[in-house]
Amino acid sequence: MKKNHRIVSLLLATLMAIGLMTTAFAAEPTINTGKRASLNIYKYDITTASADGAWDAESYVSTGLHDDAVIDKLAKYAVQGVEFTYLRVAGIAMNNELVNGRRRVGVLYGFDGADAVLPAIGVTAADAYKSENGKNYYTSDVLNGKLAAALAANATTVKNALEAAVKNGTAMTETDAAGHTSAENLGQGLYLVVETRVPENVTSTCNPFFVSLPMTTVDGTGWNYDVTVYPKNQTGNPTLEKTVRESKNSTGKNSGSLTDIGDGYAHTATASVGDVVDYQIISTLPTITSKATSLSEYTYVDTMSKGIRYNKQDVVIEFFKDAGCTDKITTWAEDSGKFTVTYDDTANTMTIRMTEAGLTEINEAATVYTDSVKRGYSDCTMRITYAATLTADAQMGDKDNPNDVVLTWKRTNATYFDTLEDCCHVYTYGIDVLKQFSDNGGKVQNVKFLLHNDTDDVYVIAEQKNGVYYAKGFAAKKSDATTFVPNAQGHVMVNGLEDDTYSLTEIATDKGYVLLRDAVKIVIKTAENGQCEKCGAKLLTASATVNGKDVTMTDGNAIVPLTVVNNPGFNLPKTGGYGTWMFTIGGVALLGAAAFIVIRSRKHKNEQ
Repeated sequence: MKKNHRIVSLLLATLMAIGLMTTAFAAEPTINTGKRASLNIYKYDITTASADGAWDAESYVSTGLHDDAVIDKLAKYAVQGVEFTYLRVAGIAMNNELVNGRRRVGVLYGFDGADAVLPAIGVTAADAYKSENGKNYYTSDVLNGKLAAALAANATTVKNALEAAVKNGTAMTETDAAGHTSAENLGQGLYLVVETRVPENVTSTCNPFFVSLPMTTVDGTGWNYDVTVYPKNQTGNPTLEKTVRESKNSTGKNSGSLTDIGDGYAHTATASVGDVVDYQIISTLPTITSKATSLSEYTYVDTMSKGIRYNKQDVVIEFFKDAGCTDKITTWAEDSGKFTVTYDDTANTMTIRMTEAGLTEINEAATVYTDSVKRGYSDCTMRITYAATLTADAQMGDKDNPNDVVLTWKRTNATYFDTLEDCCHVYTYGIDVLKQFSDNGGKVQNVKFLLHNDTDDVYVIAEQKNGVYYAKGFAAKKSDATTFVPNAQGHVMVNGLEDDTYSLTEIATDKGYVLLRDAVKIVIKTAENGQCEKCGAKLLTASATVNGKDVTMTDGNAIVPLTVVNNPGFNLPKTGGYGTWMFTIGGVALLGAAAFIVIRSRKHKNEQ
């Protein structure tokens, strides 16, 4: 029996404890004016969450209460580095007035008449429920309605105005890795909360919002002093693409390649040493919706391979409304003051950095969007063009000459930045002609060749260094072409040729040997093979033919090897031992006889 009494006592104690807990957590129907409040914010990337099917706006109703289900579901979409600023704009007051013989009571929010927030959302004194003691008092439905209408009409202008209005408020700590930030021990009143700084991936801040601390619970039975909200951000990043082509001003062909990207540009190209190659960098700018999402840095660091040299002072930036770069907005030259260009010759890099003036135009230009949430050059295409020259230091064959570019951008939270990287590839090749004589005689230094680019109908110009020729340009006239002479080992090596068709013509050989009857046809071809891990472009590999027959290229498909053999000429028939001197004497005798006849004839004529 005693045991049973103990069990009953424990059950009663448990029930009483539960009852006390219920009482402790029961909502208070009236505000405890001495109680402090708190605000918790969890920030999530709604763009990615929606794309992944992890979020449906219709399935969640904001209650102001902490919700573990939301946090668990969206944890991996947390946005770190967002700053919110809050400003207490009004007190919570009770209305007590006589209307038609009856006392009317209700909750009002009293604003100082000089407050900058109300004009920003179109609220005037005429919208006040009443004015008293230098303050205007408004109902929540008026304030909510005006804010919603203003944002719908011009969200950018309203956000900018409210971002400025809360500068005298308190900035909360940035959201952490869980997307969370909070403010504790807050006095009661109506607060305006504005997103004031964002990391690089946020394209659109959440709409500014009013929050009452405390706020009435969602079931309408009490007051919640610890309010939790889950505002969402739209996110997105710029794009980056670097492409190359042989310059249209170069004497070669426009050699783009297999995947052209507008006007001959591609991720891969081939070129000869001395060729000017054009580069373009294309970036789709990220979305900008207010000053909080403005870009604070947009910088390109371009790195060339050792064998490519910047021409310098030729960078041009263009902006287009479309991705195809047909609807131009404006053009910036290097002297525009909108960007700077610096070079590091040791590292072979070029840095293109937007200046304050350039960023201001990108962020705030009014030439593209009107009556839109977007501003500046949001989602427009930035195109950078410049030129470089392929040098004798270029790598040859399948071992290409990659060129990288890294884009670094920041928004208003300068602690957070991101980078994009892309690259393109330039290939070049060569030929190695071994000169031989079939009888192992002859002097190779007496042999001469010309090299003609049949594809472009030009002759190759080259300079020799350490027994190797390096192409450096082209000549339209044969008389201006380089004459190629074998080195001491009998080789004519010409490096720095693009994938084209060439004619090698022997224009002189050693005495007593026969010249080649025809020019030797050399064809260098490229085909896709493999993929760049960085930019995803299809890489190239080379092959070649000599006079229509396949030849195995050497040094990593870089060099076309061939041998040119000269044979001795045929000897004319000999006339015997006396032949040569008898021909000489006979000739002299004939000349003497002719002279005698002429003189005799003249003498006979004079005697008559």
